[in-house]
Amino acid sequence: MLLHMLILYLSQALVGLSSEQTCKSPQKREAEDATTQELEKAVILIKPDGVQRGYVGKIISRFEEKGFQLIGMRMEMAQRSVLENHYEEHAGKSFYPNLIDYMMSGPVVPMVWQGNNIVKIARNMLGATDPLQSAPGTIRGDYGVSKQKNLLHISDSPESALREILIWFKNPEQELITWSDPMQLWK
Repeated sequence: MLLHMLILYLSQALVGLSSEQTCKSPQKREAEDATTQELEKAVILIKPDGVQRGYVGKIISRFEEKGFQLIGMRMEMAQRSVLENHYEEHAGKSFYPNLIDYMMSGPVVPMVWQGNNIVKIARNMLGATDPLQSAPGTIRGDYGVSKQKNLLHISDSPESALREILIWFKNPEQELITWSDPMQLWK
């Protein structure tokens, strides 16, 4: 029996198929591949306070544990022009200059995640802008200490996500990696 399992495993490895793929019809595999390509995307941006306070790993873990797939990430010092483009809907508001200055005060970690209903679910995971109003168990409820320095930005709609992806990842075809996550079977 063990020898049979070893031969099956080796033959699958040689052809490049996982055991899950060999047990599925070609039609079912194609349907799953199409579903993977249609997953909703969101920009999740760790702000300077999240980086400076050492929460990058904890924040990433939250989204991985929820079952979302990370497809792009880097750390950078955000340029004023990028931030002005990102926050253009707030231009002219009283808090806008301080927001831009704050976002330039330290490194940020822009990421692109994908998953079913990721925008709505991720925003629920984040919690209210004011940590005093954020429920325990949300990211801001657990780690937030300031309404102005509030750890994360998450796209507010799938349409905003597409716009924001192009702001933070100028060449998404090369910077974002679409990959088959075998753990999706367990999520």
